[in-house]
Amino acid sequence: MIEAVKKILIKYEETILYLIFGFFTVVVNTVLYLSLSLFLNDIIANSIAFVLSVLFAYWTNSKFVFKNPILWETFIKFFGMRIGTILIDNGGMWLLLYLNCNKLISKCAVNIIIIVLNYIFSKFFIFKKRKDETN
Repeated sequence: MIEAVKKILIKYEETILYLIFGFFTVVVNTVLYLSLSLFLNDIIANSIAFVLSVLFAYWTNSKFVFKNPILWETFIKFFGMRIGTILIDNGGMWLLLYLNCNKLISKCAVNIIIIVLNYIFSKFFIFKKRKDETN
C-alpha cells in the first residue's frame, strides 16, 4: 500500500505541487484582494492582488513545481500569459459582484477557473521541457 502511494506521488508530483502552491497563491491573492478592497475600488484591488500573486506564483512555479531557473525570458512569458487571465479574473469578478454575489465566494469561484487555465499555460507553454531535457 505504501509503495503504491509513493508511486502515485512520484508520478503526479508536479501536479500535486502545482495544486499546493496554487492553493497558496489563491490565499495570497484572496487575502490581498479582501484587504485592499477595504480601501480601494474592487477592480483596482483585484488588479493589484493579481499582480502581486503572479509574482508569488512565478517564483513558486519556477523553484518548486517545474524546477526551472528563474529567468527574465520565462518571467515575461509567465506574466504575458497571465495578462489574458486577468481579463477573465476582472471580468468574472465584475459580473459576480454586479449580480450581488458575496466578494469571497466570487473571488473563490473565479480563482478556480484561473487555476485551471494557468496550469495549462504553465505546463504546455511556459515551463515546457525541451526535447533535449526529457532524457
